[in-house]
Amino acid sequence: MATLKITQTKSVISEKQYQRDTLRSLGLKRIGQTVEREDNAQNRGYVATVAHLVKVEEVDA
Repeated sequence: MATLKITQTKSVISEKQYQRDTLRSLGLKRIGQTVEREDNAQNRGYVATVAHLVKVEEVDA
């Protein structure tokens, strides 16, 4: 199954609270941090919400 490699590239300062909460739900706390999440509809929605703050790569596992 494919996974998403998600890296936070920008700060959450001056972003809306729901966007901060979304990043926290993905497990991201600081710039440059990378997490791997399952590629499913829920995580794709999270990424779409904060697309301007993160970089996403698809990884075939």
